[in-house]
Amino acid sequence: MTMKFSYRQIWQIAYPILLSLLMENMINLTDTVFLGHVGEVELGASALAGVYYLAIFMLAFGFSVGVQILIGRRNGERRYAEIGSIFRQGTVFLLALAAVLFSVSQWATPYLLRLFIQSDAVYAATEKYMEWRVYGFFFSFAAVMFRAFFVGITRTRVLTVNSIVMVLSNVVLNYVLIFGKCGFPELGIAGAAIASSVAEAVSVIFFVIYVRTKVDRAKYGFSLRGRFEPGLLRHVLGVSVWTMIQSFVSISTWFLFFLAVEHLGERPLAVTNMVRSISSLMFIVVNAFASTTSSLVSNLMGAGQARYVPGTCACTIRMCYMLVLPIMLLIMLFPQTVLRLYTDSGPLIGASVPALLVMASSYLVSVPCFILFNAVSGTGNTRSALGMELVALAVYAAYVVWVILCLRADVAVCWTTEHVYAVVMLSLCWLYLKRGRWRTKRI
Repeated sequence: MTMKFSYRQIWQIAYPILLSLLMENMINLTDTVFLGHVGEVELGASALAGVYYLAIFMLAFGFSVGVQILIGRRNGERRYAEIGSIFRQGTVFLLALAAVLFSVSQWATPYLLRLFIQSDAVYAATEKYMEWRVYGFFFSFAAVMFRAFFVGITRTRVLTVNSIVMVLSNVVLNYVLIFGKCGFPELGIAGAAIASSVAEAVSVIFFVIYVRTKVDRAKYGFSLRGRFEPGLLRHVLGVSVWTMIQSFVSISTWFLFFLAVEHLGERPLAVTNMVRSISSLMFIVVNAFASTTSSLVSNLMGAGQARYVPGTCACTIRMCYMLVLPIMLLIMLFPQTVLRLYTDSGPLIGASVPALLVMASSYLVSVPCFILFNAVSGTGNTRSALGMELVALAVYAAYVVWVILCLRADVAVCWTTEHVYAVVMLSLCWLYLKRGRWRTKRI
């Protein structure tokens, strides 16, 4: 298992991504903390609006994954001057998509929210939040393109600094706008939406300044006089459209799981929400190494060194386990202590412990699953990656319906859905990489 990248090199790329994801997760946490002091209606409304916004944002994020793969390939091929054109065409497309989604959301959001929200108070608060939050489309869509650029060229340290700047901006603006400090009006939940959108704008401004001052723009082909290139955009979409669909479908199926659990009652749903929140910490670690794998594989493919891909994947999996296993061990040894961070209810904690243990054990399979899946995407064959995702999600959805809606099993058994998805996906990815046909894939 020869490795092109050392443990040190992989860590130098992965840890800034990990820190940036942790910082970005802090934005949701700060919104929750501040709105928790406003009222339960506002707190619940922000959670619903957050899921709604995330579903739309995943379209842009999925597109940026495809762009990242292309940039990584050109970086590995040392065709640096073409990277600027890929970045420019992708940014133009995402800004146009943001304008379309902004316009559609202005009209459709009130009707869609009314379909899913029964409480008039929660509906009104959610609509007020989204009225301002949709402006963030333009900034968040542009920001993911900068992230794709820096991950693709394996210069990831800037992501950590950018995330810190964004979180600090969000905290200050939340305090000022939600509670009406420093002469500003008290805007409540609308203030939280404005704060998040402005923080994303600050993030984009930071990226622009950094590129202008710290990046060799001539080397990477950045030019303000660049023209629109339909042919190149079609090529970018040929890779990215599959990752867009994959990201959106994945989030939609995850939402199906929560809708199914809701049919079991309020207690199972409360348990699932706490377990999901704890799971998100472990998933951030896995996601950081998975994104690193995608970039490294794409660079190796571009450099004509596909033989190093298996060794690099194995190395990354081992490093990810080194961080995930201690977290898993702490959760399994002290599950009640972890759950007390969320609730003081003894019965709720008792009901949550089995589900928490099942969730934690799923990461034994999820670590290699997500890393190998991102390796498949990194080879450039995003259509095959989408096919694998659809197969795994079909099995996952069928298992959800059978276990939750038909058997109405205990919530701990319901969480075995994670094991089923990971085993199916891991098997498909292993078979794909074993066949070896990906080694000559050109994009």
